[in-house]
Amino acid sequence: MQVLAIVAAGLAFGLGGCADKPGGPIAYNVPMGVPDAPVVASLASDYRIAPLDTVSVKVFKADDLSGDYQVDLTGHISMPLVGEVEAANLTTAQLDDRLTQLLGQKYFEHPDVSVGVKSSTAQAVTVDGAVFKPGSFPLVGRTSLMQAVALAGGTTEDANLRRIAVFRTIKGQRQAAAFDLAAIRHGQAPDPQVYPGDILVVDGSSIKAGFKRVLQSFPLLSIFRPF
Repeated sequence: MQVLAIVAAGLAFGLGGCADKPGGPIAYNVPMGVPDAPVVASLASDYRIAPLDTVSVKVFKADDLSGDYQVDLTGHISMPLVGEVEAANLTTAQLDDRLTQLLGQKYFEHPDVSVGVKSSTAQAVTVDGAVFKPGSFPLVGRTSLMQAVALAGGTTEDANLRRIAVFRTIKGQRQAAAFDLAAIRHGQAPDPQVYPGDILVVDGSSIKAGFKRVLQSFPLLSIFRPF
């Protein structure tokens, strides 16, 4: 099987129309390079937060701010008072410092913040969008895109099989490529390998509003650009 070399090309999928055809500016069926090696480290020290991780934030005497926050595809969490905060590629200690600084600027004299990682996608493939059982799944052995979708229970009736995005980190950059699952199933396109840390998003009319916003927010041409 040909190893994947990701080519990112903007993520404006044009959701909602032409659901039976390939489309969008992300390059289809291109060779993709092997992703960065997973970092095996203590989550309390060296682990770098990744998109779709869930972080637990506790602010002393501020129950309305404390809670679990999922990192979105752009690497941000959204919190009351401080709004969008970049979390991806930070350690828990660095995110702790960042939130302490932001909360201390206007709202607390000496904020007491603690941050932990509740769930990590680094050692699993994450499948979301128009699938029956979205989530993160540990990979055992070589796994293809079609097999990864099957781990999530397969695609729903509203899924657009012509548009499946794979998000991957290569040399420290978040990149993406699009694939046509219908063509793969009919043997008309190769079934690419997926790796731990990959994020797969299946297009569809019921896709999360957050994913729609992210996928539509990128420039039409962003080949080999981080996001």
